[in-house]
Amino acid sequence: MNIQKIAILVDSGSDVPKEMVKKYKMYVAPLTINYKDEQYTDGVDISAEEVYRRLESEIPSTSLPSPTMIQSIFDQIKVDGYERVLAVTISSGLSGTYNIIRMLGEEQEDLDVFVVDSKNISIASGFNAIQAAQYIEEGMDWESLKKTLTENTGNSRVFFCVSTLKYLQKGGRIGLVASILGETISMKPIISCNEEGIYYTVSKTLGESRALNKALELAIEFIGDSQKYNLGVVHAGVQNKADKIRTSLITSLPNYKILVDGEISPALGVHTGPGAIGVVVQKL
Repeated sequence: MNIQKIAILVDSGSDVPKEMVKKYKMYVAPLTINYKDEQYTDGVDISAEEVYRRLESEIPSTSLPSPTMIQSIFDQIKVDGYERVLAVTISSGLSGTYNIIRMLGEEQEDLDVFVVDSKNISIASGFNAIQAAQYIEEGMDWESLKKTLTENTGNSRVFFCVSTLKYLQKGGRIGLVASILGETISMKPIISCNEEGIYYTVSKTLGESRALNKALELAIEFIGDSQKYNLGVVHAGVQNKADKIRTSLITSLPNYKILVDGEISPALGVHTGPGAIGVVVQKL
């Protein structure tokens, strides 16, 4: 029971599945996708498929949720009777969402707002929000919740492969990923987020198949001896390939508590381009 009246707020880049948003009554701040002549709300009025289809003619930019949008969410949270907000955002090293929610949160007179910088992306960020919801159901007090969630952010990792670095470069999200331009076209990097929440190359392999196998290997290695964990497989328009990766992942790590699989948000797809696959693990 949520006797402490704590609301959970996430951004759309955290890729929390809709059924879990509904189950835990989460609030979602959508990112924005900007074309030259049009603007869309992430996951609301544009699909990932449409983003990929239009990449040939225009690569859009993305931006954080507007202050007006965030304030309207805080206002609704108040109307709904909550007194505290636990917000989880994608990495501050990749987006300004953490800072804008934190700053607006400090201005709320009737809400105690605490924002967790997940230092991560996609469901590697979203797992922290799901975990928070479970802690709240178990009755964890507010101060312990803030402390525990902050300490736990390092327990989630994503290992993802992209078909090309073109979109990460175009969007300025290349981070510390070593350039493979000029090398053989089949050289594929496995990318993750470092402790500062910046993209970096974990490993490089020849060919997509080897890269995906290496991503699986890294995910399994990260779990190590942990007996409790959550798993995720996310993708950008390649369901069949993701299904194969999911089968391999759960074969190696069958004792998961939660398995999340599905497409990444359209806003994230802008930066990965079609064909990306991510393997996500969280130690509990």
